[in-house]
Amino acid sequence: MIRSLLSSVALATVLATTPHIAPAQSVAGSYLAGRHAAITSDFEAAARYYQAALARDPGNVELMENAIVSQLALGRVDRALPIARLVEEQDVRSQAAHMVIIADMLAREDYAGYLERDVETQGIGPLVDGLLNAWALVGAEDIEGALAAFDAVSEQRGVRGFAMYHKAMALAGLGQFEAAGEIFEAEGSGPLQQTRRGAMARAEVLSQLGRNDEAIASLEVAFGTVSDPELDAMILALKAGETLAFTHITSARDGMAEVFYSLAGALRQDAGADYTLLYGRIARHLRPDHVDALLLNADLLETLEQFDLANAVYKQVPADHPAFHAAELGRAAALRESGKPDAAIEVLEQLAKRFGDLPLVHSTLGDVLRQQNRFEAAVAAYDRALDLTDPDDRRAWFLHYARAISHERLEEWPEAEADFRRALELNPGQPQVLNYLGYSLVEKQIKLDEALEMIEQAVEASPDSGYIVDSLGWVLYRLGRYEEAVGHMERAVELMPVDPVVNDHLGDVYWAVGREREARFQWMRALSFVDPADTDAEADPARMRRKLDVGLDAVLAEEGAEPLQVANGD
Repeated sequence: MIRSLLSSVALATVLATTPHIAPAQSVAGSYLAGRHAAITSDFEAAARYYQAALARDPGNVELMENAIVSQLALGRVDRALPIARLVEEQDVRSQAAHMVIIADMLAREDYAGYLERDVETQGIGPLVDGLLNAWALVGAEDIEGALAAFDAVSEQRGVRGFAMYHKAMALAGLGQFEAAGEIFEAEGSGPLQQTRRGAMARAEVLSQLGRNDEAIASLEVAFGTVSDPELDAMILALKAGETLAFTHITSARDGMAEVFYSLAGALRQDAGADYTLLYGRIARHLRPDHVDALLLNADLLETLEQFDLANAVYKQVPADHPAFHAAELGRAAALRESGKPDAAIEVLEQLAKRFGDLPLVHSTLGDVLRQQNRFEAAVAAYDRALDLTDPDDRRAWFLHYARAISHERLEEWPEAEADFRRALELNPGQPQVLNYLGYSLVEKQIKLDEALEMIEQAVEASPDSGYIVDSLGWVLYRLGRYEEAVGHMERAVELMPVDPVVNDHLGDVYWAVGREREARFQWMRALSFVDPADTDAEADPARMRRKLDVGLDAVLAEEGAEPLQVANGD
């Protein structure tokens, strides 16, 4: 339906019809550096290197297209525009160049110019071109032609939902709420109506029709018990009898921004994040206050591991916008992923002060604190999140699970066990909880039969989880059922071949069944996989070395532990 612009191999050639022009020897270094930067989604470096290469070889179309894509990925339509014009002047079909020139025309509201453009040779793709044409007719005040154009797009195979969604938005933007409502309520009218924006736009339409109760009901169906400040404010206004303004589309230019945004939302399921980002960037260029496009772009940049760029985008969401909390949560995640956990915690702590009644803020803070081994503070954050959560909400299982881990690390076992068991009450059979609780019981040498049953359930639910299979082998070892443990531990090592703990466990099991040479080999392997920088690792390299020196039996005796003993005295 829409041609792919980027590949996982290179960000270079935009269309198959683009002539390949090998870069001149004098620009080879910049070209290769730019290509490498593009492959790794380092758009800043790619733009810089391609610009340097173009300075030496200004007629190279391939370099031009690469430079256009890099600048567009950064949201710099103004910098990409002169290059895009040069490409079109050479009569080259380039989706990237056409996207930039069209984005500029639409931002200037040059609808007449766009309608005169030959999209057969200078378009983006059939669906995009068709929707933009319809919105351009709205901008040119040819409403009858615009509605007919939306209908024409709807006849394309597989895109009726897109066309009808945009037609409904156009009608609502024109104040024709009855007609818009009929489309929103039609059976099979399309999946976009079920998106967050679609559901909220429909509620605004219903409110304009004086049907606030139906608007509230539609939001409850769409979002269930999910809550956030933006949604809460809308429902509160509806319950107070206010008539909601239709804010999703206020002009033809807004509608065109919605085309790129809705296409980006669809593309992210199948296309690469780098390609999808181009649509999101144009949506924001056309409508600077499109906060949903901002959040989408930041999320795509996170997917591409461009965390600094994502952080910068999140920071563009105004502090007084209802989605500010979502942006700050995203920014905290980007900071954490970029190796700045203290900055992430600071963002979340400030957010918790401002949005103290949002469980998600406190639970996210708890997660980051737990990952930084600040378990006492994590427990406090989870306490607050659970205080704000319906105790019977099944989704609260993870809060209990995360708090249980924190209590367990603080050696507060009664509190930890209570939380683990509550998590299982809310989500019976959850393999992560079964595994963690079962493994903890094994390590504490208590309730071993129950622990075995739990871990067997976890393995049945997640047979390809190395950690869980390791737990099963380990509980059998703890129970003295060494021969039974061997197969499970070998399977765990197959699933996680370079994990030091799993390899160490296999070594102990081998030793227990008399395979001492193989045991020492596994301990050596385990020792080679230990990360010296990971001071919180469960693996104990000193103990591994001691086992290599004197064997497992001697180490157990030194530790005052019970000697190895086969179950049932065999």
